[in-house]
Amino acid sequence: MAKALVGPGGIEHISGALKRPKKENGHSHGNYLVMTHRTAPTTSKDCQRIYAFAPDRYKRTGEPTQDEQLIRNKFAAVSKAVNTRMKDLTKLPQDQAAFKAQNTYTTFRQYLWALESEAYEG
Repeated sequence: MAKALVGPGGIEHISGALKRPKKENGHSHGNYLVMTHRTAPTTSKDCQRIYAFAPDRYKRTGEPTQDEQLIRNKFAAVSKAVNTRMKDLTKLPQDQAAFKAQNTYTTFRQYLWALESEAYEG
C-alpha cells in the first residue's frame, strides 16, 4: 500500500506499491508499480522515482530452509497462544495489571507476545 503526502497544491509525494499483479486461475495479470521518495538530504531536485517490476519478481525460488520452518512454527504457535490468552477472561485482569506496571512494551499485544514467546522457548 502506498503512502501519499497531500499538501495545498495536491499530492506532494508518494512512496510504496501503487499496483500489484492480480492472481487469477493460477497465473498473474499485470505487474508491480512502486514509487519511492528519497528523504535524505541532497542537492538533486529529483527525489521521486517510479519502478515497474515483473509479476514474478517476489516469487520464491526454493523451499524454506529448516531454520525458516522452525521460525514459522514458532510464529504460528506464539500467535495462537497470544490470541487465546487475550480471550481468556481468567488471566486478562492480571495480564492488564502487569502490563500497566511495566514500561518496556508499548502495546498489550507486544507484552503478551513477549510472555508467550518466552514460554515457547521454555
